[in-house]
Amino acid sequence: MAATILDGKKIAAEIREEVKAEVAQLKEKGILPKLVAVLVGDDPASVVYARSKEKSCANVGIAFELFNLPGDTPEAEVLDLIDRLNKDDSVHGIMIEMPLPKHISKQRVLEAISPLKDVDGSHPINRGYLLSGADGLFPATPQSCIEIMLRSGIEIKGKNAVLVGRGETVGKPLIFMMLNQNATVTVCHTRTADLAYHTRQADILIAAVGKPRMIKAEMIKPGAVVVDAGINQVEDGICGDVDFEAAKEVAGAITPVPGGVGSLTTVLIQKNVLKAIRLQGKA
Repeated sequence: MAATILDGKKIAAEIREEVKAEVAQLKEKGILPKLVAVLVGDDPASVVYARSKEKSCANVGIAFELFNLPGDTPEAEVLDLIDRLNKDDSVHGIMIEMPLPKHISKQRVLEAISPLKDVDGSHPINRGYLLSGADGLFPATPQSCIEIMLRSGIEIKGKNAVLVGRGETVGKPLIFMMLNQNATVTVCHTRTADLAYHTRQADILIAAVGKPRMIKAEMIKPGAVVVDAGINQVEDGICGDVDFEAAKEVAGAITPVPGGVGSLTTVLIQKNVLKAIRLQGKA
């Protein structure tokens, strides 16, 4: 019995309609939601990614502006730009495109963004809200993992959830998001002894390691929900951290790559822009 495929594109389309409706309501109140991205240098993938955000914002009626600074821009100038954007009432969300050039401190730049405009959810204050269970702006990829399950009718509460990966962008925030959903959480990583023992205990198995097809079918409990947050460039295209073809014969439900978790990230950043407007007390 092959697994149910959790269709990220379909769920993203649902959320996109919700965002469009909310944007229309805000515009009636005279509020034009605006997202700004800051890109330092000309990393080709980052340029493409930033431009795709512009297009998807246009689709839902959110204004988008990209500040593309030369790669040798001094850190002080980047911080000065962020300060101006923080103070600009017409800007509701700020994103920094990664990677930053080596001479610029990622930590200093991310900490300079107002927590109320930090739509990537990477400011330490927003990380703190995640730990305390308070409301804030949280990162899109871990949110996608939760959203894809909830909107597919998957019960998280009380389930044994095993996360493979403890990275800053996905793994660590997910630990607390899953706890906030009342799952029982086990975290595995590069130093975990007998990884397969732990993964086979999982009712919900989430992979976020960045290693192509690392999670094999025999590591999955029959009937488990498998959420693949990995995206890896391989010779034959893009694949996740889960060996999808074999895993879908064992799992009860599984997200594909592409077409799964990644499909939701942009629209959830847009949802964060709308949430930021509420948190800023503007709506």
